[in-house]
Amino acid sequence: MRLTTRTAVAATAAALLLSSCALSGTSTETRDPLDAEGEITGEVSLQTWALKPRFTAYVEGVIAAFEDEYPGTSVTWLDQPGEGYAEKVLSQATAGELPDVTNLPPDMALPLAREGVLLDLDQVEDDLAGTYVEGGLGAYAFAGLEGTYGYPWYLTTDLNYWNADMLAAGGLDAADPPTDLDSLIDQARTLKDATGAYLMSRKPGMNDLVSAGIPVLSDDGDEFVFNSPEAVALVQRYVDAYAEGLLPQDVLTDAYLGNSELFTKGEAAWSTGGGNFIAGVLENNPSLEGKIVPSPYMGITPMYVQGVSVPADSGNLPAALALARFLTDAQNQEAFAELVPGIFPSTVASQDNPELAESDGTAEGDAKAIAFTGLPDAEVLQPVEVTEAMSTVFDQQVAAAIAGQVPAQQALDTAVERCNRLLAD
Repeated sequence: MRLTTRTAVAATAAALLLSSCALSGTSTETRDPLDAEGEITGEVSLQTWALKPRFTAYVEGVIAAFEDEYPGTSVTWLDQPGEGYAEKVLSQATAGELPDVTNLPPDMALPLAREGVLLDLDQVEDDLAGTYVEGGLGAYAFAGLEGTYGYPWYLTTDLNYWNADMLAAGGLDAADPPTDLDSLIDQARTLKDATGAYLMSRKPGMNDLVSAGIPVLSDDGDEFVFNSPEAVALVQRYVDAYAEGLLPQDVLTDAYLGNSELFTKGEAAWSTGGGNFIAGVLENNPSLEGKIVPSPYMGITPMYVQGVSVPADSGNLPAALALARFLTDAQNQEAFAELVPGIFPSTVASQDNPELAESDGTAEGDAKAIAFTGLPDAEVLQPVEVTEAMSTVFDQQVAAAIAGQVPAQQALDTAVERCNRLLAD
């Protein structure tokens, strides 16, 4: 599955898992670190999420290499379909049958960690911080919980994309694009006044608040706090921009096509997307060939993470940990990244790989290099506690504020109140 698709599915999965009752057959007791120090041998299971058939050869190659590295081991590979994965994981966890190494995005890992299903890797690892990039590792360190509950496996991020021809028509230069919200609004005004075209074409989400350094969730994870003066001021900037006509009128309606769709159609001059965004745009609109210029994301760069976790009750903990480390080591992650445009290794050692860090001189190559070099400082922006229902509440209230139906402060106060009720349920 595409990582962005996985992220959307995981949000639904998290809602399902968070709303479930306590899992039976699980233990919240601390696992003795000595359990991880036995001989690496015997049977161990690996569960992935919708990697067959496209990546069958890759996964089987990793398994074969692992079994060669550790004679006496035997890996059983289970690949689950994309549809219904959350339900499958929940049923496995409830029955105490979660595979020894299981592909879990942070959204799915959180409720299982809370229920004591997943092993705290800080108990058994000495140098996680020296092995994996900070943002990827931090995705599995949850508010209100001590420890780390997953090995980051592969990552992607977002950056900005600009339609150079549209900007040039308004006297703007894609080589000198906006770098913050103020300059974005200024250039949107310039472009609209000169050509009638739109630069901005979306309302803000929770991730925009976090990217601007505005807290969304309390440090202990117990309540939402995105009704601060700073958050209100950011939303008010969009309220004013919409009133000025700098965003399409239908951005608040069911007729809204979405930011990337408007960019692809040549109806908006700015979008955000992953390192392989250009290829997708050109597939749908070849006329934009040579007209798209990438630049770094504005604010804190978002990170999207896939990882693997180990159940606390694994029957073969030494082999499970060895397999998780092997799957997520630099060599195997870099090989996977070669197969999948737009994803990158989570390993610190890979940050010095020139093949990943350097552009081939094309816009696509520039985008890949920008995305990769932004990973060390990137973060998962939207808290994993945010469910689809919470996102809907936030979006509805922000839309009401932008439409002028309620003041920005009232909109965010209402959204915080309703999201906190959902968080407490």
